[in-house]
Amino acid sequence: MPYLNVKICAPQSSETTSKVAAFLTELTADVLHKKKELTSVAIEYMPAQHWFIGGTSLSSQHVKTFYLDIKVTEGTNTKNEKAEYINKVFAEFEAVLGSLDPASYIVIHEVRADSWGYAGATQEFRYIKGKTL
Repeated sequence: MPYLNVKICAPQSSETTSKVAAFLTELTADVLHKKKELTSVAIEYMPAQHWFIGGTSLSSQHVKTFYLDIKVTEGTNTKNEKAEYINKVFAEFEAVLGSLDPASYIVIHEVRADSWGYAGATQEFRYIKGKTL
């Protein structure tokens, strides 16, 4: 049940939005083993004059960048899976957006199972319920 929040500093287009949502959903399922039907992706575009790297606005640097914040249940992925995911996500963003500033970040937040859920039940509740059946 991952939640992905993406900010992109590049020209906005519905084609780019669709491509990003598709590859993030696929990689999240394939590499992090999350259910596609529970993967939620929110995408926002930021104007270059509102994004700064090294204290300088990207409008004067003419580069593209992104920030991905993904939340997954704590302990459900290995270090190798997370490293592979970060590598592949960066490569896919570069394939879609073109050359990226190296300061394009991906943050995987591991949230405790008792601290989040969906459809009114926590992940911990689902785990315990599964063990009692």
